[in-house]
This record gives sequence, C-alpha cells and structure tokens, in this order.
Amino acid sequence: MATTEFSTSIQPCSPQGGFVNEPFTDFKAPENARQMQAALAAVASQLGREYDLTIGGQRIKTEAKIHSVNPARPAQIVGVHQKADAEHAEQAMQSALHAFESWSRTSTAERVSLLINVARIIRARKFEFCAWLTFEVGKNWAEADADVGETIDFLEFYAREVLRLACAKTPIQLPGERDELLYVPLGVGAVIPPWNFPFAIMAGMTAAAIVTGNTVILKPSSDAPTIAAKFFEVLEEAGMPAGVVNFCPGSGATFGNAIVEHPKTRFISFTGSKTVGLEIHERAAHTQKGQIWIKRTILEMGGKDTILVCADANLDAAADGVVASAYGFSGQKCSACSRAIVDGSVYDTFIEKLRERVTKLTVGDPAANHNLGPVINKSALDSMLRYIETGKKEGRLIAGGHAPATADGGYFLEPTVIADVAPDAVISQEEIFGPVLAIIKVANFEEGLKVVNNTEYGLTGSIYSTDRAKLDRARRDFHVGNLYFNRKCTGAMVGAHPFGGFNMSGTDSKAGGPDYLLLFTQSKSVAEKL
Repeated sequence: MATTEFSTSIQPCSPQGGFVNEPFTDFKAPENARQMQAALAAVASQLGREYDLTIGGQRIKTEAKIHSVNPARPAQIVGVHQKADAEHAEQAMQSALHAFESWSRTSTAERVSLLINVARIIRARKFEFCAWLTFEVGKNWAEADADVGETIDFLEFYAREVLRLACAKTPIQLPGERDELLYVPLGVGAVIPPWNFPFAIMAGMTAAAIVTGNTVILKPSSDAPTIAAKFFEVLEEAGMPAGVVNFCPGSGATFGNAIVEHPKTRFISFTGSKTVGLEIHERAAHTQKGQIWIKRTILEMGGKDTILVCADANLDAAADGVVASAYGFSGQKCSACSRAIVDGSVYDTFIEKLRERVTKLTVGDPAANHNLGPVINKSALDSMLRYIETGKKEGRLIAGGHAPATADGGYFLEPTVIADVAPDAVISQEEIFGPVLAIIKVANFEEGLKVVNNTEYGLTGSIYSTDRAKLDRARRDFHVGNLYFNRKCTGAMVGAHPFGGFNMSGTDSKAGGPDYLLLFTQSKSVAEKL
C-alpha cells in the first residue's frame, strides 16, 4: 500500500489531534462562485460514463445496468453502472475475506494514512465533488458543500479516533500482571448507504469500517451510485489494497439480501428507511448454517422531527430555524423538521412570519443554485403529493402544495406548509421525507412537550425558548438522540454533535462521535503474569 507521511498534528493516543471541522465555502465570494461554475461545466462533460463493479481489484461488467439520472433533468444520465446480483455476492465475500487476512494485520498507522490521504485528495477537489452531488442528487451549492465537508470531517475524525483506541488501557493494572485491552476488527461488513447524503454517510460508514481493520462490501443506493464510484476511485488513488472495499451497486432484493444473510458477514452498517432497516435487522438476526457469531447491525432509519416554539421564543429566529430545517435539500434529510409545534399565544404571528419566509424561497435547477432543487425521483414526488392531499384534509394549506412543471421534466415540489394539524394526524406521524411541514397548535409548553414525543421516532428535535427552566426540562424529557436549543435541528457537525437517534430512528450509533468506532470492533482483554 502506498502511504503518505503522517500529519504532524495527529499524535498517537490523542483523539483531538488538531481536528477542526472543514470550513463551509462562501459562495458569495466571486472566486468561489467561479470555481463552482467551472466544476459544474467540467463534470457536465463527464456525464454518462460507464462504471464497473470492482471486486478484489477485478473490473466486472454485467448485462443488467443501473442508470443514474439527474433528478432536475431526468433525461440526463449521470452514470451507467453494472448491477450486482446474487451471483456476485459470494465473489465479493471471498474477496473481502481474503483481503481481511492482511488488512486486519496492517498497522494502525498505515490505515490512518489511507484516510488522511483520501481526505487530502477530496479537499483538493472539493468543487468537483460538489458538482457531482448537484447533478446526481440535486443538491444546491451550499448543501453539496456541506456534504463534501462532512465527508472530509469523517475521514479526519475517524483517523484520529482509531489512534485513541489503539492506545486503550484497562482501568486497573493488577500487581504482578501486564493487563491490556485491545480493540480488534470484526471481519467483513456490508455497508449500505442512502442517496440523500451519498458522499458523507457512504464515506463515513466505509471509513469507520476500514480504519478499524475490517473489509467492506459497499452497495450504494441505486439513486446515487456515481458519487460512490468517485469515492472508490479516490480510495484506489490513495493506495487502498484490492479487496479492502469491494464496489458493488446492485439490487437490494437480490444482492443486498444475499450479503446481509451470508454466514460470513460480520456486520451490516445501514442508513435508510425504517422499513428496510427493520428488514435488514430481521434477516441479520436469523442464524445461517455455518455462522459462528451474532451479526451486528448499525442502523439509522429516519425520523419525524419536531421544532417546539414556545411563547417566550425569539419568533424571527424560530421562523428562520424552521425554514432552514424543513426545506434544506427539499426536506430530504432524516433530521429535517417536518413538524413545528407552536404555543397558541404566538401561533398566528409565527405562521405569518413563516409564510413570509417560505414564499421567498425559489425552486429550480440546483446547478443555478436555487433554494430548493428537485426531489430524488418520480416515485418520491408522487408519494409527497399524496401526503399533501391528505394534509389538505387534515389541516389548512398555508403555502405551496404544487409540483411546478418544467421543460426538462424535473421532479420539483414547492415548499409546503399545512397548519392546524392534529398531533395524531397522518402528516403528523408518518415520515414524508420532502418539503412538507405540518404546524401543530398547543396550549402551552407542557402540552407541546407531550406532543414532541408522540411519534415512533426519536432522531432530532429543537426547542426555541428564552426560559432556562424550559430548556432544562427539555434536556431531560425531549426524547431524541440529537436535541438543539435555539437553533435549527439539521446540520449536525462531526465531533460536536455525534449523530444517531432513539426508538425507530435506529440503534443510536452516534456517527462522528467518540463511541462510533467501537461498533466496528470487538474488545479483547489480555493479561500476562509477570
């Protein structure tokens, strides 16, 4: 493996090691805007390229293909990908098992060096990767930049965290013994990322697995395989040995299930819908012939996230936070605010402030940097429109509600607000995963706190209040994995906001936090009598 010299800021046994979150790009600066436009033009010239499966370093073509399209212009093909099927599952597993024999014994320093190398390459090509995100999943410039920045953060943060694990010590050293605690890799894992953060989440799950010594079968979303292919190219450029990551876009029902059920699969790292996550959990729990371990599932499955606006809140700040949380990336975030619960004494005033802001948002091609780009595909758009029709019966349409027609047939939807919604209404309970916000009126803070906890999810939430007693009560009783005070409920930052939820939001895996790498390891206690 080709390695680079360690960054002098990263020292063994120091998890901080100089880690700083990647700064956001200011696209109001003319030079940054120019570079982004140049990147969009450069990437546009590469659209439609075909990408191979890569298993153990071997390039493979299949008869069946996956065509990734630009959701803003569905006739525009972003990438053509091979479609791994059940027949490729065993080949990928054997490749990953073979690579595990050497990769699991590779020094921590070499594995860290790989991640630092990858981060360096991505940082140098940040605008290019932003452009790929704009074309493949419809992110505007700021959303794409945040995705790329988080990718770099995951790589840098996990590189430092694995050094901390490598220096772990037992709490007690018995007299006359040398007592050690070792964190050893699990084995071969399936990494199944989502389409909505197709760079950061995909790269973060993969990086956590391989930096701890595991090998991976990577099955990206069929809506965003090109970003994963570009990341795989960077892994190879950075010096990753063949077979450490095996790039396998494919069918979830065939290839995905075959990998999840394989007796040699040691763990499954998944981000996506509750339905698919629970199915993976169930399949993984069923012991296969020849299986000698309990498979580990690391699951993040979405949310029905709430912002509670109290009577004493700064209403302008609250309206800004709700709009940013509800409509960033067209609401296609598991952390997005899909419910605003508002104290009745400020309800009408808050709705007017919200309406003013929402009507100023623009919808259009993200390459032109509109506030809202397209939703991911036609199926998603149709589902959102059905929810809006239900919402019109359950509440009062305040803004939006339509899918504007475009010459290119893009999957666009106006930012939608539906007020006067009951806490148990369909649009108050079910994850819509789009730019649709329900407003719920409550009598007071106590009632609001009950409503915020009335769904099966528990991912993110926020409360706007200037009353310290209310914030302290929310800290204890607002039951979500990521809670925010007087700020939006999206935009978790690696290191500062370890991310993962309660209840049906998943296994509370806390990506970007000090516990995350533990999920990809098993601890081994070694005691030697002196």
